[in-house]
Amino acid sequence: MSTLTVSAQCSARLAAVEAAGNRVAPTWPLDQLIAVNPLWELRDQPFTAAAARLEALGRMHCLMPAEYYVRQWQRSRITDAHLQLAAAEFGVEQDSASLLQALKQPGAEAHWHNVSDLLDSTRDRQHQMAWRDEISHQISQFCAAFCQQPDHQSAHNLYLSWVKQIRADRGIAILMGEPGLTKAFRELPDDPQALTLIALDELGLTHVAQIETYCHALLLDINGWASWFAYERWQSRLEGASDDALPQLIAIRLGWELALWRHWQLRHKQAAQQLQQQWYSQLPQLSMLVEQQRLAQKPLWVWQRAAEIARQQQEMQILAQKPLATSPQPKLQAVFCIDVRSEVMRRALEAQSADIQTLGFAGFFGLPLAYTPVGTDLKRPQLPGLLAAGLRVSEGGHEAQALGFARRAQQQKDAAWHDFSRGAASAFSMVEAAGLSYAAKLLRKTFGLQAEEHPVNDLAVSGQWTLWNGERPLTLSEKADLAGSILQAMSLKRLAGEVLLVGHGSHTTNNPHAAGLDCGACGGQTGAVNVQVLAQLLNDEAVRKVLADRGRIIPHSTRFVAALHNTTTDHIHCFGKVTDMAAQWLADAGILAQRERAVALGLADSALLNQPQQLDAALRQRALDWSEVRPEWGLAGNSAFIVAPRRRTRSLNFSGRTFLHDYVWQDDSAFSVLELIMTAPMVVTHWINMQYNASVTDPLKYGSGNKVLHNVVGGNLGVFEGNGGDLRIGLPLQSVHDGKQWMHEPLRLSVYIQAPAEAIAAIVARHESVRQLVDNDWLYLFRLDDNGVAARLYQGAWQEPACG
Repeated sequence: MSTLTVSAQCSARLAAVEAAGNRVAPTWPLDQLIAVNPLWELRDQPFTAAAARLEALGRMHCLMPAEYYVRQWQRSRITDAHLQLAAAEFGVEQDSASLLQALKQPGAEAHWHNVSDLLDSTRDRQHQMAWRDEISHQISQFCAAFCQQPDHQSAHNLYLSWVKQIRADRGIAILMGEPGLTKAFRELPDDPQALTLIALDELGLTHVAQIETYCHALLLDINGWASWFAYERWQSRLEGASDDALPQLIAIRLGWELALWRHWQLRHKQAAQQLQQQWYSQLPQLSMLVEQQRLAQKPLWVWQRAAEIARQQQEMQILAQKPLATSPQPKLQAVFCIDVRSEVMRRALEAQSADIQTLGFAGFFGLPLAYTPVGTDLKRPQLPGLLAAGLRVSEGGHEAQALGFARRAQQQKDAAWHDFSRGAASAFSMVEAAGLSYAAKLLRKTFGLQAEEHPVNDLAVSGQWTLWNGERPLTLSEKADLAGSILQAMSLKRLAGEVLLVGHGSHTTNNPHAAGLDCGACGGQTGAVNVQVLAQLLNDEAVRKVLADRGRIIPHSTRFVAALHNTTTDHIHCFGKVTDMAAQWLADAGILAQRERAVALGLADSALLNQPQQLDAALRQRALDWSEVRPEWGLAGNSAFIVAPRRRTRSLNFSGRTFLHDYVWQDDSAFSVLELIMTAPMVVTHWINMQYNASVTDPLKYGSGNKVLHNVVGGNLGVFEGNGGDLRIGLPLQSVHDGKQWMHEPLRLSVYIQAPAEAIAAIVARHESVRQLVDNDWLYLFRLDDNGVAARLYQGAWQEPACG
């Protein structure tokens, strides 16, 4: 075999390893936590195929267990009609009794086993630790320490750092009862590519498809850290670089496989023969395992589709209702984020008067910003994770300098206290040294009597902001360009005298996942910065003059006011003065929204519901209580995204389960706004939907576990459940379960768009990622008209909705 041929084979094998890494979706850090579809990098496959692959390779579940669907049937949430419609879509000719019987069949045992898994199958688990657990623990602890080093470079020295550490670790051999194991680690090469090629060769993996699948299975063993390094890769690509540490993480996991393989051959020759027999017998079956799982899961998919049809029928019945008429010229307009929690508040606010109009828009309000607080070196994205920030904003005006000084002083104070209170040597002496004052503080926190600083209180009071393009402020023309494009996308017409720009954020205490309750479109932050910047921009007389010269007139009497919706308490805080009438409307709307949410929060006691002040106090208490693990339900229950004029949905009750984005296609001649909506907000809502779904279908692998047991890793990297195991990703259990039942029903997102069929289909055809979501059953795309749901787009053709 020529040197050239060998080189080509090596390159192909390394490319297959890299391809395996490309199958892992990112997870964002805790302080920028946004919802992500954890299966995002499998979207080129049908969802059913991706689910079968994950079940076969990593025992990861994308469907609920059979007993869940049986309960749905018993409660009549899934009916015979729903089942038959679903069965027809899958080409299954069985009646409901047969489909119910199919749920009683045992699941397929078609699962891949890594070398470590095969060794665990003969290990005395009563008295010995499983290799899978030790491998996960060792790699996880190493990654946590490595990523906390300020100068770490994951894509360059992750593997080398690991191999140096494990060569010196004699404790593993002792813990696992395997003398001589350290020798196997010491013989591993320094270079990750050399290790990869050697391991694949000794394990007998030669076909590139087989290599990619096997390496993907290895990553699923440590999916949390794989997701973290996928995040680092995502950020690198946004910045135009190509750093990727995942091939090195695969090399680390392969290093474990190779070390165990060699150690058994050296120390356990008879057992090694059995290991080799098991290993080589399953290698040819790798692709067959996925197909076996796909066939075994088919009955469950019929039931899952039936559950989705049931919900879609409810949504279509609501959309068939006639909405209430609105005033031709509103007195108050309020633009909210498309978040499902806004749906409740918008309905409550519009119930106050026919003269109120609300609109839905992406929560970052079209501003591609990174926020740099004056007095700090921070650069905090305030936009969806899909995008890179093109602009920077910081506080301006006469208060900025004083605010900067105050922040620097507070940072120094916080750093000194943090070092003292968190240091190992002072852990038990801190309260004694601090005296009764700190004990009192602990008691106040314990009983929810002390409010911690809310993010809105740390912003400049003046509301003056400076927008930067690189190192220079934006020009007047650039400001006008930005303002004009946002007004166009917002579908904001017939401007009222008062226009509220309402961002949102949560308020919780002692919650590492707090950012996950803030605005995902703002990068896991509150929308406070974005709405204040936009209000300043649209109130700027110079900007208005340029816009008027371009034909876009903002009446002199119109004033934009930034506001923030606290989704935990349903209070709306206005950053500027509003009329007394508007203030009363907002207060009364808050009372209505609180009553609607009280039931799910367990606050449905009649005394509370009939006493607004008491209910409000109870909600405030939840926000301040550092022992409260369910301060609010976030986006649990989300099931649909509606893109249509507000007149189409006004007064319709979607029970806080629907994302609402205003859009009037008649004002979008080139359909450029629709294209933006379908390639950004639609993808973001899909990510949210899939994050919640996956955290329910597999809370062990795609959820972050019990909040009470969380330990934060590296300040913001993520959490461990307890003191070890893999880095946990996804939502905490308490975010989707109330202790008795699931609060989120895992249903794929249904998207309803009111626009011409040709325009919708053309956008889908132009964008590969969008087309994959639609054609591979990751979401459902329907077209709305004035009478209801008209058709579903699927694999390039419009068809009558099966659930219509």
